[in-house]
Amino acid sequence: MALTGRTALLAAIGSLPVGILAPSWTGMLAVNAPLSLAILCDYAMAAPVRTLQFTRSGDTSVRLGDEANVQLTVTNRSRRRLRAQLRDAWPPSSWLSGTDQAASRHKLTIPAGERRRVTTVLRPTRRGDRKAARVTVRSFGPLGLAARQSNHEVPWTVRVLPPFTSRKHLPSRLARLRELDGRTSVLTRGEGTEFDSLREYVPGDDTRSIDWRASARQTTVAVRTWRPERDRHILIVLDTGRTSAGRVGDVPRLDASMDAALLLTALASRAGDRVELLAYDRRVRAQVQGRSAGDVLPAMVNAMAPLEPELVETDARSLAATALAKAPRRSLLVLLTSLDTAPIEEGLLPVLPQLTQRHTVLVASVADPHIAEMSRARGTVDAVYEAAAGAQAQSQRLRTAEQLQRHGVTVVDATPENLAPALADAYLALKAAGRL
Repeated sequence: MALTGRTALLAAIGSLPVGILAPSWTGMLAVNAPLSLAILCDYAMAAPVRTLQFTRSGDTSVRLGDEANVQLTVTNRSRRRLRAQLRDAWPPSSWLSGTDQAASRHKLTIPAGERRRVTTVLRPTRRGDRKAARVTVRSFGPLGLAARQSNHEVPWTVRVLPPFTSRKHLPSRLARLRELDGRTSVLTRGEGTEFDSLREYVPGDDTRSIDWRASARQTTVAVRTWRPERDRHILIVLDTGRTSAGRVGDVPRLDASMDAALLLTALASRAGDRVELLAYDRRVRAQVQGRSAGDVLPAMVNAMAPLEPELVETDARSLAATALAKAPRRSLLVLLTSLDTAPIEEGLLPVLPQLTQRHTVLVASVADPHIAEMSRARGTVDAVYEAAAGAQAQSQRLRTAEQLQRHGVTVVDATPENLAPALADAYLALKAAGRL
């Protein structure tokens, strides 16, 4: 049984004249006995809550930052009219801070034998799976003095997907891709390009592209046109170890890496390349394999949604072995990890020759813009020390990148908002040079 504020108000109003005019146990009993009887009658007349039937429907996935609508249908199977307050409980991260009270509570009036539907609007603030906790119903009697209350488990899961904010860069990179693919007047040639078609020679064409045999069969000089090779294999490796848990600004390193991976996936799948995903620290956390060009991006988004950084050191030797097993033939291996000196020198560098011997390797990392701000600080003693620390950190990072480049690795080091377009540009540069 739950008592309402109306009950407390009536008890206070009835006790006030008794306390002033006739303060005694008899006077108190004269006031509270009728009120207690009214409470019992009101409780007995309230519709039962244990016999209510609940079903859910609505959204099962939503991008981070968007709204998800989850419907809850309540069926009153009793013979009494239901007047109730309902709380649809979800984890705190299912709403913006301070909005959960208004979003999760609903008022219901359901005649006997009928059903009503309420909608809970979720606006999650974190990636991952958000599971409904419980539904609490408080059924009031006709007088509004007492209520029946019960909890019900009505399972439902909404998967919160990565926001993919870098998709705004996709049109410009696709335009560059069309140039490389020979769909415009700009045609390229590199060691990894393949023959596309013949056309008539025009002044300014590379004479090395002249097809003399074809020219001999016709009255004009014919030249070959080329396009970047298709159907290349790209394996994106997400490092989910402890270094991915650090926050740069307001964005975890892992989230920035995911956003860059999604832009690269969208671009490469449009280019006709096969893209796969491997998330790893000491074991496989997620993987996407063998998907078609139309299915690979949704599969990537769905696989990345529940990923969280693991507070363990990444096993670079095991990661390299797993990557080689997933990519037995020559591929572009994109490793999204940290450029911190210790993890690279102790973990990645010893196993790097195994990777570069078989694959083209690209390492992408999230840079902290605060370090650049620190290195520019001047004016006070503390600022000078900050500038020295920032300059040292930048120097170590640059030295680590140079070590990787000496092994033939392409390095992309950019801030969270610039990492995705920089990685896409590096992919296009490799494709234009025929290095895939």
